[in-house]
Amino acid sequence: MPFTLRKPILVGGLGLSLSIGLLEILHPASGHWSSLITWGAVAIGSGFWWLKQQTQKPIDFSARLQPIDRTAVEQAIAQVETVLDHLNTEAADSLKLAPLRSQLAQLQQELDRNEIRFALVGGKSSGKTALKQQLVASALPKGADLPTQFSISDTPALFTETSDRAQAIIAPVAQNSDLLLFVTAGDLTLSEFELIQQWVNQKQRVLLVFNKQDQYLPTDRPAVLQQLRQRVQDFLAPEDVVAIAANPAPFKVRQIQEDGTTIERQEQPAPDLAPLTTRLAQVLTAQGQPLVYTTVQRQATALKQSVIAELNLLRRDRTLPLIEQAQWIAAAAAFANPMPSLDLLATAAVNAQLIADIGGIYKQSFTIDQAKAAASAIASLMIKLGLVELSSQAIAPLLKSHALTYVAGGTLQGVSAAYLTRIAGLTLVEYFEEQSWTATPAKELQLDRLGEKLKLVFQANQRLAFLQGLVKQGIDRLAPSAAPALPAAEA
Repeated sequence: MPFTLRKPILVGGLGLSLSIGLLEILHPASGHWSSLITWGAVAIGSGFWWLKQQTQKPIDFSARLQPIDRTAVEQAIAQVETVLDHLNTEAADSLKLAPLRSQLAQLQQELDRNEIRFALVGGKSSGKTALKQQLVASALPKGADLPTQFSISDTPALFTETSDRAQAIIAPVAQNSDLLLFVTAGDLTLSEFELIQQWVNQKQRVLLVFNKQDQYLPTDRPAVLQQLRQRVQDFLAPEDVVAIAANPAPFKVRQIQEDGTTIERQEQPAPDLAPLTTRLAQVLTAQGQPLVYTTVQRQATALKQSVIAELNLLRRDRTLPLIEQAQWIAAAAAFANPMPSLDLLATAAVNAQLIADIGGIYKQSFTIDQAKAAASAIASLMIKLGLVELSSQAIAPLLKSHALTYVAGGTLQGVSAAYLTRIAGLTLVEYFEEQSWTATPAKELQLDRLGEKLKLVFQANQRLAFLQGLVKQGIDRLAPSAAPALPAAEA
């Protein structure tokens, strides 16, 4: 959706006015038609909008806003504790566990929190500061008015404010807030649109607040509000998009006295927050407690991912030496039997044991027969994807400058076998890291997903510097007496 226009009503109105003005200059007699043209354009536009509304299928927002109960959140917290126990069992360094344990304990306390946390986010000059001051001062509905008996603290610390839309800054704000008020002073930019959509997809409750509506003509305000609702109609209900004026601009008033003199003064209009506070009261009354539960569940999911990342890093560190060992065993076997197809055969033979070893580290049990079948499946995937031929084509030119090793023939097969074994091992690591913590882990290798991982790992390990280093190690290990120094690896 490539839109960035901030004030479509203003620009459209100016364009129409300029067109009518040009028409009057060219044809002075057409002046009396200008009003008819203007209102005709409005009528046609309204007709198209009405027709679109009639043909659009109404969107059901009820499933997206399905409330979360305490039991679901407690189950999410229990999953975090289970993964943390795995890390505790496997980790030798307990210092990394203390902060994670502390965050888990905090989640338990968050379940009983009795205040709603708001976050005000949006672009620069959208009026977030003024809106925050008004909400903290008096506009928020109080807990006594809510059937849920929830209270909303007027402590400013509960309000998070940022004008930077960078994901790295806003992500923690959204994750720890029960309700996001996205403030805009006009139309949305594409980045703002995508950010709101992302939050909604993450089950974040969002209200889109059109602030500074006083800067538009009274006749244009409904059109701008409708434009915003149309922008987000696929993921926000119309009532979740409201128009306010948190700090209306003062206006000049002229008063004519009895003696005919004129007195001018500035008047400050009262803030207009009624649409927002009304919608806030409705949301908090209906969803106050579930809002807190949803936030805690979101935090539990994020903490679980952090623990899994630590555990995967630990397991990867244990797996890499096994891959290193297996690749040179495969290389030695292929070097001893330098037949064109034996590099793949040697790789498949070594991969069976490698799969069993890596599976054990990632708690994916494989019998020796299952490991052999999996190794054959990986070998078949390598052939279908053309990786065997591609690896030889990449390695052969690096060996040609070393006549003795290249003529011997076995070095090419040996280095190719080492390379393919490493690719297979790294693919298994990527695959098991993804599969270890899925809701229903598969008992057998999913070949489609494994093939996707295999292609990605192969592409990531085609760098010239890596291949030069592998070839050098292969020559040193397989034919050390015929191994002159390779050129320095390119960065």
